[in-house]
Amino acid sequence: MIWIGIFLLSAVVLLPSLLAFRHTTRLRDERESALVLLRAQLAELDRDRECGLIAASEHEGARLEIQRRLLASDAAPARGIGRSITTPVVLVCLLLLPLTATGLYLLCGHPSLPAQPLAPRLLAQKAQDKRDDGLLAELRAGLGRMPPDDPNRFRGFLLLGQAEAARDHYAAAAEAWRQATTIQFVPEVAARAAEAQTLADGRVSPESAALFRRALDTAPADAPWRMAAQQRIAQSEHQ
Repeated sequence: MIWIGIFLLSAVVLLPSLLAFRHTTRLRDERESALVLLRAQLAELDRDRECGLIAASEHEGARLEIQRRLLASDAAPARGIGRSITTPVVLVCLLLLPLTATGLYLLCGHPSLPAQPLAPRLLAQKAQDKRDDGLLAELRAGLGRMPPDDPNRFRGFLLLGQAEAARDHYAAAAEAWRQATTIQFVPEVAARAAEAQTLADGRVSPESAALFRRALDTAPADAPWRMAAQQRIAQSEHQ
């Protein structure tokens, strides 16, 4: 029953706002707003005088000016500030938020979906990893049995590197892509191998920097990975 938790959590989050609006009085017109502001300025001026932030002469001059504005504001005609947004309306909108969130979940979500505990999901992930290990082992064995002139070896090492990189096995991915570059040197594949080795080592080794440079030398000028490779080379020079 997660929708009950959604409703209660929304209500708890909005509770401070509800309490604040409950104790807030709405100003009726512009004159009342000006009077409240000027009275607050007078109180702040008195606090500054007590703390010694302003001199007595400055305090008296500023106080007279604020009192003059008070008299002028009190004599001004009242002009309503409008009733477009009132405290009751805001309170109703705030109360509608948790109800709307719960309704949207009941309408668009899956409240009847059973809970999925973490332990079974971890076991399923381990089983999937074991199956992936078996498939990759078969792929490596198949690549080892291929003759050196088989064109499928290049595509096989590319696929092996992609699979290892997807599992964050960067050292294995770098090795697979380096094997692919020995069959056919493709600048992008070489840059991938150097980047994977950099992620595995945690730094740009001289071998990875050399592979980056070789990839840049044979890459087209508009290669999208050119700037990233140049940054890796710069990192190796600063190490």
